Parts: sequence; C-alpha cells; structure tokens
Amino acid sequence: MDTTTLVVATLLKLVFVLAIILTFAPVLIWAERRQSAMLQDRLGPVRAAIPVPERFHGRVRTMLRFGSLFHFALAAVSAVVVLFTVGRAVYLTATDSGQPFADPVAVGLGDATLTVTGTALFWWGVVLFGVSYVAAKALRYGFETFRGNITIFGLLHPLADAVKFMFKEDFVPPKADKFLHALAPILTVVTAIATFAVIPFADTLYLDYAGEVIPASGHIAGPRVPMQVASINVGILFVFAIAGTGVVGAAIAGYSSDNKYSLLGGLRAAGQMVSYEVTLGLTLVGCFMIYGSLLLEDMVRWQQEHVWGFLVQPVAAILYLAAAIAETKRVPFDLPEGESELAGGYLTEYSGMKFGMFFMGEFVEVIVLSALATTLFFGGYDVPFLERNGFALELGSAIYVAEVPHWGVIALQMLSFTVKLALLIWLQLQIRWTLPRFRYDQVMAVCWKYILPLSLLNILVTGIVILLVG
Repeated sequence: MDTTTLVVATLLKLVFVLAIILTFAPVLIWAERRQSAMLQDRLGPVRAAIPVPERFHGRVRTMLRFGSLFHFALAAVSAVVVLFTVGRAVYLTATDSGQPFADPVAVGLGDATLTVTGTALFWWGVVLFGVSYVAAKALRYGFETFRGNITIFGLLHPLADAVKFMFKEDFVPPKADKFLHALAPILTVVTAIATFAVIPFADTLYLDYAGEVIPASGHIAGPRVPMQVASINVGILFVFAIAGTGVVGAAIAGYSSDNKYSLLGGLRAAGQMVSYEVTLGLTLVGCFMIYGSLLLEDMVRWQQEHVWGFLVQPVAAILYLAAAIAETKRVPFDLPEGESELAGGYLTEYSGMKFGMFFMGEFVEVIVLSALATTLFFGGYDVPFLERNGFALELGSAIYVAEVPHWGVIALQMLSFTVKLALLIWLQLQIRWTLPRFRYDQVMAVCWKYILPLSLLNILVTGIVILLVG
C-alpha cells in the first residue's frame, strides 16, 4: 500500500472515530438533561431554536407534511421490495430452481432495465426502509410540533451550550497556578479520546476487493486496512496506560485552583479513580485468559469463532460495568463533584471553555468505556451469522449463503458496533437516574471489599476451568 492510500485511510478512520465521539457526546448531554427535566417536571433543553420568519411558516408546514408523506410512501415501497425478495428466495429454495439470493433480478426503470442480485435488492430495500421510516416519523413530529421555531427535538441545545462556553468569561482565581489550571482540562479530554485509537470497529478492509464477494476463509493478498486507528502490539495495555493519565487531570485541577473545595474534590477523584483502575484491570484478566491475547482485534475474532464474551465471563461483565461507571465519576459514584457538600468539587473554579472540556471529557469517557465493553463482552463489530462473504445459515446438511459485497460486510459491522455502543451508553444513562449517590466510604468499600475480591475469585475460577477443559 502506497503512502497516499495509507494517509487517506488513516484520516478516514480518524473521521469515523471523531464522528462517533462528537455525535454521541452531545446527544448524551442532551438526553441526560432531558431526562432530568422529565423527573423534575420542568421544560428542559428544548428552547434553543432557529426562528423562522412568520411569512414562511406555511411553506415550512407544507414541506414537513409532504416530506413525511413522501418518506412514508418510500418506506412502503421498500417494504414491498424486501417482502418480494424474501418470497422469491423462499420460492426458489422450495422448488430447487436456482440460487435464492445469488440469481439476478431484473428491475424495470422506464425504458431501462437494472439487473441486480437478490442479495443487493434485499439489503438496499432494508436500508431504504429504515432510513425512510425514521425520516417520515421525524418529519411528522416536526409538522405536529412546529410553532415558528426549528428545534430538532432540542438537539440544538448542546450546540448552544458549546457557543456559550466559547464566549463565556474564562475566570482564573488570582492565586491559582495558571499553567496547571489550563493544563488539567486538556489532559482529561485528550487522554479520553486517545484511548479510542486501539478499539476495532470493523474487520480488515481489503482495498482491491471492496466491491467483490471475498471468500469466507483463507488468506487474501493485496493492500489491507485494519479498521482501527492504530493496531498496537500492547493492545489493551495501551488503554490502561492512557486512561490512567486521566486521573492526573482531576488531581491537578483540584490542586491548582487555590480552593479548599476543589482540593477535596481532587483528592476524592484521585483516590476513587486509582482504586477503581486497579479493580477495572482485574475484572478483565479472566477475559485475557479466555481469549489468549491482549490485542482487541484478536478478542473480537475469538468471539466471532466461539461465543460472545459475556456468556463465558458474565461475572466479569457485571463487575466491569460497575467499575467503569465509578471510573467515569458519574452517579452513584459522583463524589469528586459532590455538589451538596463540595459545591462542585475540582470543577468549582472552572468556567468557560475549560469547564466545557471537563464536561465533554466526562461523556467521552462514558463512550470509550462503553466501546471497550462492546469489544470485550458483546462481540465488538460481530454480526450473528455474518461471515466475510455474507450471511451464512446452516439448516441440517444444507448451508444457505446470502452473498454480500466486501464493502457491505464492513458497513454492517460498523453499524453493529455503533448500535451496541449506543445501547450500552443508554444503559449507563438509565443507571444515572436510578440509584442514589453513595457516601465516600461506601464507594471505597464497594471497590476494595466487594469488586476486588470477586475479581480475584473470578480469575481463580477461570484458571481452574481452563486447566480442567484444556
């Protein structure tokens, strides 16, 4: 692979990672504020809007209404295409008169005729149905709620917050250490984003065969692009090394602010994060023993060949989730901020974009730890029954294969990774509003008296099982 292709591929992978972070983080901020407003029976983040001049109100309503009807019609057509493809495949299989998904289908487009395979027609129909249905529902909701402002479900609020942070006064206490005060939020955000570099979000991409159906197994020659920003031989140890640096940002913030509340918050953050980093690593040792590798891409491949990680390490999955929530300093483990007793903890003396970076960094940590859980316990980018050449279903002695082009397989894997990531983030958001805050001694007791011994016990049991089975 030449240098230009390598640079372009790396940039595209970085764009995908940043797109996930810059999409999920603002939406997570909006969802948390919206949920908070629902619990407290107040309006919530829906007032940030783009005003529409009154003379255009009728046109906007008309566009929203006809747009909704158009997309509903398109979804209906797509559903018919999908049902036709499935019915055709069932008929061909029952009559043994051809390959269900490999045989071409002629689609008439006026005077022209487009010939596609059954597989391509099915997947284009599924994608078009999903996109059209979501668009139709969104446009319908917009038509029903339009009152002269465009709010996009309140999603403009995170953008408004970002603009506010940029132009808000950056106050630094007179006796604070200005360099360390500015360095702390940078360390927090950069380390959180950097840990995403080794997380694979799809299988290897073979550039020369992107539009073809590749074999299900065997070596494939030619340029290949690993679908992760960096494939490092130390694997997950890189995640622990970089993530461990994040505690420095909170500790420095508390020390450099010249505020007793901030100092106490920084000490709490340092003690809590160091403690839970130890247990976080120990909860995953059993996974390393099962997978036999520290490379995240190898762990995903093991799960593809065998079974998803949470089925062989269920205790580790539960303990990891608890330790991950504590590591991100979120409820019920948000003692370092402790508004009721510390007025904001190590964030007390921060304002403007520096506070925004801390705010954003916390949610980026949630995304990264959820991505790590997806990779370790839920198969990463794995899609059930999806092989390198498409979907393969074994029924008795027969194997039915719905061939999918290589680029389609990669796209489905990226979509699978994103959906699993979204579900884990949603789960953490629900826990956020379900449990009350612990006392600090309870937080430490959960770590050292419960999660740590259970992690060690899980390692012992895993080792015994491996010896007996092996």
